[in-house]
Formats: sequence, C-alpha cells, structure tokens
Amino acid sequence: MNDKITVGIADMKMAKGSGLLITYALGSCIGLCFQDPALHLGALLHIMLPMNMEAGRKNAFKYADTGIRETLRQMTSQGALKSRITVKIAGGAKMFEVKGGGLGNIGQRNIESVHTILRQEGVRLTAENVGGTVARTLLFDVAGRISFFKRDRGQNLRDGSVRKWLIRKTAGSCWSPVPMRSRS
Repeated sequence: MNDKITVGIADMKMAKGSGLLITYALGSCIGLCFQDPALHLGALLHIMLPMNMEAGRKNAFKYADTGIRETLRQMTSQGALKSRITVKIAGGAKMFEVKGGGLGNIGQRNIESVHTILRQEGVRLTAENVGGTVARTLLFDVAGRISFFKRDRGQNLRDGSVRKWLIRKTAGSCWSPVPMRSRS
C-alpha cells in the first residue's frame, strides 16, 4: 500500500496489484469502488451527476451513466470480466435544502441512477453507505480488496493521517450489504 492515488471530482483512477485509491468530498456525489478480484484490478470513480445531458460530453466521469460505462470499458480492456466485477458505493448525501428548485435531491437521484446503470450493465453491487446529510471520504486498498469510508465531520484526512487512520480500521467499516436483486 505504498502508492496513494487521489481521485478528483468527476474523475476515475485504476490500480493493479496494489495501491490506495482515495477520493474526498463525497457529498451528493457518489464514489464507486470497482474490483475484479481475479486480476487484483481496482478502480475508484467519483461521479457528480446522474445523467449526461451535455452535448459533446467533455468528461464522461462526471456522470453516473457515462462514468460507469467508461470505467467498465477501461477495466475490460485490462482483462477484467464484467461477470467478476463487484462494486461498493458511498455518498449521495442531501447536502443542501433546495426550495422551489426543479432539481430536487441530487444525492438521491445519483443513488437511483447508479443502481439503475449497474443493474443494466449486469454488475453486482455488494455494499453501500449512501444518503444522509454528511459528506464522506472513500479509500480503497486494491491489494487487500478492502474499501473504507469516513464520514467527514471537519476532520481533514489530507494531512498525512490517512495511513494511521487506515491502520486503526477493520474491514467492512459500516457498509450495508445490498440484497441480491433480479436482473430483469
């Protein structure tokens, strides 16, 4: 776990064999940890919005629909099989009260879009920690195939405390298992 790779907003990074993928500021955004355990290949995607409505899309990773599909495309180009890939998600908080706006709860719309796209792509969602009103930081140890989230309550994990924080944590870290759903 020597390589710490930061994933920005509307970004995706992959690591094979080892590496610590980390993303910050998951408010209404959603972080998705993809893994193909047979290849020890992992990816962390940080999406902002549910659907790409932008003409001439400049950044596929900004949206759940195009971001998930592009991540799967890049993973399969590295030898991953969609049938082996599993995903954990975190984020989708309701960060702001929007009155009179037509946008509604972006966090909830992101959650619903991610669930729909993963189901359409036939990718198994194994755990999630979504909703609420607090932002999260998401860490994914590709070598150990362990992902963690931390609710951000004013603590800054950018100060070099990531390794100490990870050492104190145990596998699982309050993930909610996702029941198997029919793929119809």
